[in-house]
Amino acid sequence: MKTENMTLPGPKTGEREKRRSPWWEVWRRLRLNKAAMAGMAVIIVLVVVAIFAPVLAPKDPNQTNMKARLQPPSAEFPLGTDNFGRDMLSRIIYGSRISLYVGFVAVGIGAVFGGIVGAIGGYYGGRLDNFLMRCMDVLLAIPQIILAIAIVGALGTSLLNLMIAVGISQLPRYARVVRASALTVRGQEFVEAARAVGASDARIIIENILPNCMAPIIVQSTLGVAQAILSAAALSFLGLGIQPPTAEWGSMLSSGRQFLRNAPYLTFFPGLAISVVVLALNIFGDGLRDSLDPKLRQ
Repeated sequence: MKTENMTLPGPKTGEREKRRSPWWEVWRRLRLNKAAMAGMAVIIVLVVVAIFAPVLAPKDPNQTNMKARLQPPSAEFPLGTDNFGRDMLSRIIYGSRISLYVGFVAVGIGAVFGGIVGAIGGYYGGRLDNFLMRCMDVLLAIPQIILAIAIVGALGTSLLNLMIAVGISQLPRYARVVRASALTVRGQEFVEAARAVGASDARIIIENILPNCMAPIIVQSTLGVAQAILSAAALSFLGLGIQPPTAEWGSMLSSGRQFLRNAPYLTFFPGLAISVVVLALNIFGDGLRDSLDPKLRQ
């Protein structure tokens, strides 16, 4: 009796790769979190609005029309006009560009320099680690908004100085997060193997330590963007950030304070935009943190 070799069909290559990829598992768990997906949808919409602001904005955000000043929401002006007759909807749309730009750049500054400080301290340990962390403790002892105000007051009011101030105020958080991960990773076998083959300390930190700290950095960055947007809006509200006539949500809030009784929409809509964006970023960041938590893996 003749027998044939029978082979059972195995899983497709793409399916095997998806099963093996830890990021695919993170994405699978994230999709199950409806609140996080809703927050991500709001963030995507905000990014699209910021990119296509010239197309989506119905009017020039800086075009004044004194005949139409302080107009309530209407068909022509869906969100009303300010005290110079400028269209509020157009200014809020263009303000999303400033908020995202400041948020991402400030977080980039804090993550890069804070990550370097934390990686160096966690990798070397000893007195160097103690010195660097005590410097971070000094920055952490100062409230974030007060530290940002002091830096902007020293450097001057400009968009660049605003991003530097917010980035420096967030630096200690990233340094501590990366240091904690570096202390765990530095004793692993692959780091010892890199030392054995003669890799330099800088190469070990860049190629072995930092890549294994990416998960907590990503989560902290997501939450940090929301904090950076709030800090930038607060500084602009106080007159230390983006200066008029540039459309920015914090400065729009500050300009609308004197018209709270007659035109409350001047503060309501910019405040609503800040609240929605910050809430979406925080919800998405919490969901991403839960998805990256190894304790929740099945």
